Amino acid sequence: MSLQGSKAKAVFEELWFTQKLDHFNGADSREWKQRYFINESFYKPGGPVFLMIGGEGPANPAWMQYGTWLTYAEKLGALCLMLEHRFYGKSHPTVNLSTDSLRFLSSRQALADLAHFRTVMGKAQGLTNSRWVAFGGSYPGSLAAWFRLKYPHLVHASVATSAPVYATVNFPEYLEVVWHSLASENTECPILVKKASDTLVAQLKDPTTFDNITKDFNLCSKLQIQTEMDSAYLLETLAGNFMDVVQYNEDNRGFEGAVGGNITIKVLCGVMANASLGDPYARYAAVARLMMDTLSLKCLDASFSNYTRDMSNTSWDGPAAGGGRQWVYQTCSEFGFYQSTDSPNQPFSGFPLGYQVKQCAAFYNISAEQVAEAVAQTNEYYGGYDIRSSRIVFPNGSIDPWHALGITQDITAELPAVFIKGTAHCANMYPARSQDLPQLSLARDHIFLLLQQWLKQ
Repeated sequence: MSLQGSKAKAVFEELWFTQKLDHFNGADSREWKQRYFINESFYKPGGPVFLMIGGEGPANPAWMQYGTWLTYAEKLGALCLMLEHRFYGKSHPTVNLSTDSLRFLSSRQALADLAHFRTVMGKAQGLTNSRWVAFGGSYPGSLAAWFRLKYPHLVHASVATSAPVYATVNFPEYLEVVWHSLASENTECPILVKKASDTLVAQLKDPTTFDNITKDFNLCSKLQIQTEMDSAYLLETLAGNFMDVVQYNEDNRGFEGAVGGNITIKVLCGVMANASLGDPYARYAAVARLMMDTLSLKCLDASFSNYTRDMSNTSWDGPAAGGGRQWVYQTCSEFGFYQSTDSPNQPFSGFPLGYQVKQCAAFYNISAEQVAEAVAQTNEYYGGYDIRSSRIVFPNGSIDPWHALGITQDITAELPAVFIKGTAHCANMYPARSQDLPQLSLARDHIFLLLQQWLKQ
């Protein structure tokens, strides 16, 4: 896209919308400023309005310039808007991130933000009678589906990509998919990862190995294991290398400023199969160092007490204010989604559900019982897999571990699924490129045809 002069500026300009703090209390009139972006370069009068829903991190204005949704917008003459999610990026509804402030952080308040934004912008821009289409990927994919479900009078259709619509406290299936995704590259690969992980777990029981582990994984400070939480945090951090690579495997994320896209399942399994590096444990350490080099980390901070300190910081300038403290709060108070090692059919061990749920109590004073109750409440409110609506499409990738909580088969003709073999998280949303799998290109085309059809209805 060539964006000339004023258009290029307009695309990135931060705009601010006056939003209500609490949509569910008429006696509370407090307000705050929510950040949004606009791209009018494709709009043709009478065209639809595309609304990209922000998620659990800062809204990235690069999406106003790149992405499949803009290709659709160009063909359909759509006005494009992106609204940042409350409590993320620069959208600060409260003075801090205290647990008391976080009461106002929920998917329900976020949907009400979208509804109010849609209503007010509709009136202000003369777009009330236009057809609005919601887009989102991952958690915002769920929001896109739920926006159509809960506010059908405001949104005409939704593209809910890689959307985990079913809340669950324990999500051991995530790592089961990681096993399958690694095995799809090389059947030995997840077996070697499991051997390495088992070796490390055994060594963590013997303090005489701690100096070696510190060196092997280039830890920032000498490994100290005082509690189960300490070992769980180290094991989860190291497993995270594989989890992140699998989740985003081959995704075209460069435009977002994402680094490490060249590290794929193929690369990791190549390292794990390289006998010249030593035993599986040594290869696992080599993977960790490769990831650190790629992400330009001088050393690996595997200290649970440092993590607890960062996550407990309630300032907007705190180290976890980019989204870490907020998103974990949402998992504790709404979704669960804990990627535990509680299944035998996966490569890792040592970070059970209890380790993750304990953080809810430590960081936000939310008990295990409250987490379970909140998750049941979420499914009661949204319906989990049992969605009764129309004009929502659910794209998912087979490599993406999140597809386990998504819609991968048509619910009805009006609620179709698009299951893309061999692709990862949100692949269909990223800009097209020549090396895309043919089924990915077909999926993008299919979604476009659905939108074209739905906009005539």
